[in-house]
Amino acid sequence: MTQLPALLAAAEAHGYSFTTVTPETHRRVLANREGEAAKDLRDVFGWSMAFERGLLPDDVWAPLEGAGMVEPAGEGLWRSKLRISSAAGTLFLHSAFPTEDADSVFFGPDTYRFITFLEAELPVLGARRGLVDMGSGSGAGGIAAARLVPGARLTLADINPAALRLARANAEFAGLTAETLESPGLDHVADGFDTVIANPPFVMDEEGRAYRDGGDLHGLRLSLDWAEQAMARLPSGGAMLLYTGSAIVGGKDGFRVALEGAAEAAGFGLRYAELDPDIFGELLDEPAYRDVERIAAVGAVLVKG
Repeated sequence: MTQLPALLAAAEAHGYSFTTVTPETHRRVLANREGEAAKDLRDVFGWSMAFERGLLPDDVWAPLEGAGMVEPAGEGLWRSKLRISSAAGTLFLHSAFPTEDADSVFFGPDTYRFITFLEAELPVLGARRGLVDMGSGSGAGGIAAARLVPGARLTLADINPAALRLARANAEFAGLTAETLESPGLDHVADGFDTVIANPPFVMDEEGRAYRDGGDLHGLRLSLDWAEQAMARLPSGGAMLLYTGSAIVGGKDGFRVALEGAAEAAGFGLRYAELDPDIFGELLDEPAYRDVERIAAVGAVLVKG
């Protein structure tokens, strides 16, 4: 077992579990604990708090240090560059808080909603041959999905090498064989897949961070582009499961309208539902969202007839 999967194995052996919250909640929790040092593994790998070296057992420190994922955080203190989250019956590595770097690997409430969506919809499709997690990030969606369709070949595709490194480790720890591929969308993915899953970035980010920025259409451009790219590549009976966020303007879901048109033109059936009516409300303070009344989490299932 390589260093990063070994880190996960050690954390699991010590009874670690953590549910990752929104950045806004995370900031509030840290503000309430200002001046404290970490007291346990959840503080270190969940809340991204600085810690004294002696807090970590050797079987946790050794792979963390060996992977180059720990840094000084003041006199006598250290900080992990990684967080560890629990989901889908396993553990996942992703970036430490705050996720401000361009190559940050995000994991949060959207990840949990994405997994819940996959768990509800993927078994309905029946047996699958090849599964691609498009823009995989940590690989959480693909790893959760692969457990639902045993025997399907798994490809985790992303443009971020840092994300693919963590996705490989997460898949190895979960006991899965996965191809990890640096690819914008499906550009470098070989034919032979019949299922695409995706949780694209879906907000407008002024800094253009890849894990966050979804382009124009209130951040939905990338979601629409990925859906069209997947539909152009999927065979008869192929399916795409798309989780994203849609900006609702004047009571209307413009993304749904655009996706319905694209699906009809490509010969795909579409099932579409709101999964959460109100997420990321803080975005409405930004100028680009002044005409938006809410952002809804939505799930779309596209199946080629």
